[in-house]
Amino acid sequence: MTTDFNATELPAIGIVADMEEDDRRLLSSYGEFVPAHPDSVVIKEGQPQNSLFLVITGLLHVQSEHDGRTTLLGRLRTGDVIGEINVFDPAEASATVVAVEFSQLWRIDKNMLEEFLSEHPVSAANLLIRICTQLSKRLRTTNEKLAMARDTMQDSMDWS
Repeated sequence: MTTDFNATELPAIGIVADMEEDDRRLLSSYGEFVPAHPDSVVIKEGQPQNSLFLVITGLLHVQSEHDGRTTLLGRLRTGDVIGEINVFDPAEASATVVAVEFSQLWRIDKNMLEEFLSEHPVSAANLLIRICTQLSKRLRTTNEKLAMARDTMQDSMDWS
């Protein structure tokens, strides 16, 4: 796959992988392509955030700071999304997202997503299903991690 840092249309990756080319082209026009240089902050923990981002190329880190310590929460690569909760329920960002290498993102804010939904309901419904699927997968993963942590805690208490 060649890397086009000047893309003007969404490639068939991530949440838009199954969309028809015409629908992806149309959706592209409702958002904007954003470059992220190494060490640049895309989303800042605690700051208002109302956009969904799709990673077109690159590598980003999701991290959180508590008591002066930074914790790596995850890595984002081509096809990953960020901000899918806040695009539906705008609030302060729960983590910071920083570019590790030059990355290209596509961003759509809540208002533009609502406009796309209003003007192209069938295409938008398919996109929303993909976003909901992504959220469901993340919730399952979180539930599994919590269950493992609970079991580990229980095991350590049993040895006491």
